[in-house]
Amino acid sequence: MTTYTTLIILSGLVIFSYLFDLVANKTKLPSVLLLLLLGIGLHLLVDKLNIKTFDFLRILPALGTVGLILIVFEGSLDLKYDKKKNKLIKGAFLAAISILLLSVIAITGIIYLITEKDLYLCFVNAIPFSVISSAIAIPSVSALNQKTREFIIYESSFSDILGIILFNFTISNAQISFSSFTSLALSTTIIIVLSVIACAFLLYIMGRISHHIKFFLIISILILVYALGQSYHLSSLILILAFGLFLNNADTINYAWFKTIFIYKNLSTDLKQLHQLSAESAFIIRTFFFVIFGFTMNIYELNDFYLIINGLLILISIYIIRFTYLAIFKKEHILPEGFVSPRGLISILLYYNLPENMRLPEISTAFLFMVVLGTSLVMTFGLMTSKKNVKPINTNSV
Repeated sequence: MTTYTTLIILSGLVIFSYLFDLVANKTKLPSVLLLLLLGIGLHLLVDKLNIKTFDFLRILPALGTVGLILIVFEGSLDLKYDKKKNKLIKGAFLAAISILLLSVIAITGIIYLITEKDLYLCFVNAIPFSVISSAIAIPSVSALNQKTREFIIYESSFSDILGIILFNFTISNAQISFSSFTSLALSTTIIIVLSVIACAFLLYIMGRISHHIKFFLIISILILVYALGQSYHLSSLILILAFGLFLNNADTINYAWFKTIFIYKNLSTDLKQLHQLSAESAFIIRTFFFVIFGFTMNIYELNDFYLIINGLLILISIYIIRFTYLAIFKKEHILPEGFVSPRGLISILLYYNLPENMRLPEISTAFLFMVVLGTSLVMTFGLMTSKKNVKPINTNSV
């Protein structure tokens, strides 16, 4: 494959992704689903033409991690804090943690019935299937009303963060003890303190960088801090969410010393440019990630009858738990929010970060692919059948 052929393919994928976004805005058909199908189609074409390709699985985790950071950061930059939204934020947090834990328990039971392996291993393998993907959920609800968007942004971001915390805690503590929880409390405190320091530092240098290249520097520092935190099993996604919220709400902090040190003349202009850059960067990374994930899947493995039945059991459990919780505790967010429970980028990242000795052969990548595809299809159905209610984001409140 020549250099020019590679460039044609890459630019073609970006163009297709842009067209998919236009289709998504008109039809509520998630662009991620179209990207997955494009990847599958390319795989079938390459197989038919007998073309040798690169082992894309080697770059998928890194690509997905950058995509996750950018998508959560972009979503948080849309959020303007208001005391009136405390109830919504609290509700989104409780929904995220409750649905996550109930889903993990239910899916652990299903995996145990499938494999009859140790419950600890079943629990660890259940976590990737239990986390809502903000990378899919946030872009998919962009055409819905503001109240729905706010709930989904917060809930899916909290689900990602809590899922990572639970995953790191579980794989690090095969035997639960008092020291396990003290270690968790310590790591959470460290990442919160680190988030406060990083937020203040990044805003400070934003106002003092005179070089014409500064936003990619800020994003690079964010990625660096995230990677360092994750290396020490800290839930660094908290930092990403916190920094976006902090930037978009810094002008509402009414302390004279704070405004003197951190608030500068061009802050609002810089925020618009940073948001645009992060949105376009997230668009590019998301495009390549989901096309590559679709490309790496062997759809012929989906011919396994038992895999389909077991995958359907997980899908059914996901939506029974979600709709039951929303119907009892969040009646104002049943439809279409009940359908917005996609598994995707975060599930894939957690799955590939499972240590080899903890992976269960029966819970294969084909199994993961089916759940990702299934939840995307259910979300598509829910969004396409919901009433169209589009309102622009109010930048004065979340």
